[in-house]
Amino acid sequence: MVHSAEIITRQSGSRPALGSGMSTAAYLSALFSLDGRVAVVTGGSSGIGRAMAAALAGAGASVVIVARNEPALAEVVADLAADGAQAAWVSADLGTRDGARAAADEAVAPFGEPDILVNSAGVNLRPPMGEIGEDVWDATMALNLDAPYLLGQRFGPGMAERGFGRMIHVSSQQAHRAFVQSGAYGVSKGALESLARSQAEAWSPFGVTCNTLVPGFVMTPLNARLSSDPERVAALAARTMVGRNGRAEEEVLDLQPHLQKPSDLAQHSQADSLPFPARYPRKRFPGASEWGLCSNYRGRTLFSLWI
Repeated sequence: MVHSAEIITRQSGSRPALGSGMSTAAYLSALFSLDGRVAVVTGGSSGIGRAMAAALAGAGASVVIVARNEPALAEVVADLAADGAQAAWVSADLGTRDGARAAADEAVAPFGEPDILVNSAGVNLRPPMGEIGEDVWDATMALNLDAPYLLGQRFGPGMAERGFGRMIHVSSQQAHRAFVQSGAYGVSKGALESLARSQAEAWSPFGVTCNTLVPGFVMTPLNARLSSDPERVAALAARTMVGRNGRAEEEVLDLQPHLQKPSDLAQHSQADSLPFPARYPRKRFPGASEWGLCSNYRGRTLFSLWI
């Protein structure tokens, strides 16, 4: 069932032009506005997904959050509504193909077909490689790879037909480097980045951009097991330039109001894997565009090229 809280109806408007007489603040607000856009965010009930949903809503998008935890979903939507946003939630199990298909169908009910798809839902099961069973492998691939694929298949063609679409997949450093028992998780994230490249090849000529975020270690519920080990947390923090790990609200929420750039600029960022937060001694991951990295500010990543 879809649950929504519609507080303010925002109207789409044309993009401003330089020299239009408006203030700098008004110009930037209009330039990066997501008014009239619809976003679907999986895994939006906590962590990075929640921060991204809040940022998208704050920039004017109508947001549908998809996850399993109904109380957490209701809390997030209530918070967004209190800030004057349009938001809805769909409770679904994205870990099955039928569940992912049903979630996609329900997600369009509140506000219509999405312009933006954020795949942030994931599972992080990390037994030692030699102990990974087929159940762990299948569960990891189902949520981390199959669900983004199925949602992309459902929404991508429509985005292409309408001439505008944005897909952002949340990947991991472990797509590029194995550490702390990467196992099936790292494999799934590497495949997710390949999925983004295939989607970009298919739909980029029609105004749809497909990219991945590559988070460092961010203290979220997904990392609860690892976060409970002070020595590992300290070791991961020591690898960063600023000596600490990421926090989802700081890394995403403060910056994503700068999401929207004119589509003729955004469309040139395709199939990128952008490190986030960009604090790590290794300056660049394979596949990350130099132009994309130019949007880093004080070690934090702006996503303005992608939406």
